[in-house]
Amino acid sequence: MERFLEEAVAASSKLLELSSAKKTAILLEMAEALREKSAEILEANRADMLLAKESNLSAALVDRLYLDEARIESMAVAVEQIAALKEPVGRVLDGWINENDLKIEKVSIPIGVVGIIYESRPNVTSDTAALCFKSSNVCILKGGKEAEHSNVAIAKVLQSVLKQNSLPTALISLISDPSRAGVAKLIKMDQYVDLIIPRGGAGLIEFVSKNATVSVIKHDKGLCHTYIDADADIEKALNIAINAKTQRPGVCNAMETLLVDEKIAADIMQEIMDRFTKLQTELKGCEKTVVLIDIPKANEADFNTEYLANILNIAVVDGVDGAIEHIRRYGSGHSEAIITENITTAQKFLNLIDAAALYLNASTRFTDGGAFGFGAEVGISTNKLHARGPMGIEGLTTYKYIVYGSGQTR
Repeated sequence: MERFLEEAVAASSKLLELSSAKKTAILLEMAEALREKSAEILEANRADMLLAKESNLSAALVDRLYLDEARIESMAVAVEQIAALKEPVGRVLDGWINENDLKIEKVSIPIGVVGIIYESRPNVTSDTAALCFKSSNVCILKGGKEAEHSNVAIAKVLQSVLKQNSLPTALISLISDPSRAGVAKLIKMDQYVDLIIPRGGAGLIEFVSKNATVSVIKHDKGLCHTYIDADADIEKALNIAINAKTQRPGVCNAMETLLVDEKIAADIMQEIMDRFTKLQTELKGCEKTVVLIDIPKANEADFNTEYLANILNIAVVDGVDGAIEHIRRYGSGHSEAIITENITTAQKFLNLIDAAALYLNASTRFTDGGAFGFGAEVGISTNKLHARGPMGIEGLTTYKYIVYGSGQTR
């Protein structure tokens, strides 16, 4: 692994020599190559899907793993969108002249070598590789074994474009040792690796966070809530809630708990039940909820669970204060929404809830790099430092100070 990582570090200087225009051109070539090689990628994905069936993977994981022509096209479009973003490296973020007539500039630079550990989703391979390339970072990819064939196929496509442009394939590479022991070794290689971004299940996040000596930005679980206030437009609220839970239940920005103001709970709870039941959502409710509708009672563990499935908790709360209290207790700092027409109530919720993304009258499903205009994301960070929320190319940069003098000494 040391030799593998030494090659990655050595390759990083090649990226720094590339102009912004050249990086953009290469990314566009990568997007086109994904389209041209779609048949090979789909063949590899079919092998993964067959193994997934034999392994009895959950429906959520199977959905994340599956590729078709439309999803490959989305991958290619994401790479094109990343290519079109403004150059993140070499920007003068601030500048001034001090009392010694030294001209000081704060300039954006790449982080360096970024290790990304992820599960299930093959599109993460192309998304993160493109984001790292655009921001002049070398990326070391470690996908889950369930997507191994797909990840290898996608990486080979991207590497073929690097070769065509006389660039080392080490700029975008899959970890040479994909075992758990290999991951344990990678996350301690701080002499080579500058940042680790784990995205996956709670077990992976916990293992990396506890054992890494490399800096870590977590893509942690999404325990997302939607609160329907007494002053909500009810039809709007129900449409948003349905979307937040059922549009794609197996993703981290899907709603796991619906909070309802007790002032309107009796009036709308049956409608909530009817609409979700039509969409085959399994419902669980708090003590106040099960009095109003006939559903199983939710326990403490349920409110702490990221289902990643079409299962929803419902809790009746004492207005916005009750909603805030519930989210503070159970939320994971990912995405939270309030549905209300009362601007004072809205501002209280938005000011007092601490999460990476907060929504007023919109679905939590929009917490996504593509939806935010980033092209894609390397993860949705629930950290507070140094990046938070959907992490795009700017999150993959740091800065240095460049000081221009004319002979000054101190």
